[in-house]
Amino acid sequence: MQKLQLLQNQFNPTSDDIFYHIVQAPPDPIFGIANAYKADTSNTKIDLGVGAYRTDEEKPYVFEIIKKLEKEIVNDPTLNKEYLPIEGLADFNKGCQKLMFGQNSPLIASGQIVTAQCLGGTGALRVGFEFVKRHIPGDVYVSKPTWSNHNQVIERAGLNQFEYPYYEPKTKGFNCAGTIECLSQARMGSIVLLHVCAHNPTGVDPTEAEWLQIADVCKRRRLVPFFDCAYQGFASGCIEKDVYAVRKFAELGFQMIVAQSFSKNMGLYNERVGAVHIVTSNKDISARVLSNLKIVIRTICSNPPAIGARVAAKILTDEKYFNAWVEELKTVTGRIIKMRTLLKQELDNLKVPGNWDHITKQTGFFTFTGLTPEQCDLLTKQYHVYLLRSGRMSMAGITSKNVRYLAESIKAVVQNK
Repeated sequence: MQKLQLLQNQFNPTSDDIFYHIVQAPPDPIFGIANAYKADTSNTKIDLGVGAYRTDEEKPYVFEIIKKLEKEIVNDPTLNKEYLPIEGLADFNKGCQKLMFGQNSPLIASGQIVTAQCLGGTGALRVGFEFVKRHIPGDVYVSKPTWSNHNQVIERAGLNQFEYPYYEPKTKGFNCAGTIECLSQARMGSIVLLHVCAHNPTGVDPTEAEWLQIADVCKRRRLVPFFDCAYQGFASGCIEKDVYAVRKFAELGFQMIVAQSFSKNMGLYNERVGAVHIVTSNKDISARVLSNLKIVIRTICSNPPAIGARVAAKILTDEKYFNAWVEELKTVTGRIIKMRTLLKQELDNLKVPGNWDHITKQTGFFTFTGLTPEQCDLLTKQYHVYLLRSGRMSMAGITSKNVRYLAESIKAVVQNK
């Protein structure tokens, strides 16, 4: 079987069909769940795979401030469709820096942060790791588990990756000791990928004290932090608190890379709005870094799109718009936090076997339920509840109307013999 697979993957230049050697690739698990959910005709179906916010009516949500600003931009006669610079919209990049590193960050004032607009968080990761491959090649340490696309992006960049034991199944919490032990043995100068907050897929984040332990081992082993910030505002509900790790590492003098996304916290999913930041030791090095970062971007997408970045820039650089966005974000985040509380209450009321405290202890879009792959399969096949086989559940798919049915379904599969 393996030999046949190998033969199928071998290109034969004499063949009449030049694509015959290509084998069927597996579907993306998250998009595959979305397609299966759409095809299901059940009235009780629940989509817990979706990585996008939904209202309590299970509808996509567009921020009111986003709608307002889009209209302003579309009707602005001074704007055109000319290319943006390779590094993107200047006002957007400045606003991103302040949101991530703080309004009065000395790093911004000293010119130590290089920022480029990217195609969402994934684009920022791709650009960042391509830069790493070209200029600071090393092993990449990734949490186990992590967002599945992390592994693919790193692989496509041609970098070796290793896992550090992030999640502890017994406690359904952070394995701090395992993480520190693993990183203590990492090759000097390796890159470590860190989730800033609302870890995907587990919803488990280090405490401030644990972040300091991670910083310490990174200092000792000269590890390069590469932060992924996809959910600022969705962990604690506070945009300042959620980037504690990045700001603390900056304060401690780290040179590092940060990927930033506005897909979730501004709801700009299909506008592909993100940024990559590289923190250097001084302004002169920043100029050299930017020149090389632009080469990477030029070969990947040439330059980024404008509309979404213009919307985000207005929010990030105008106090009135910024405050309106923050208030909406609090409402959106508040619904997800409320769903965590409701689900735990329902599970406790139904006396579902096991301890479900982790539902409310974990943060952000996702919860690592602790359900087995077999239990997840049963939830989908018998109860029309769609989630990843790892047990990752999107809290955005839970509503006040379906939370009871979800809890009853979980009870049924947990008690299934």
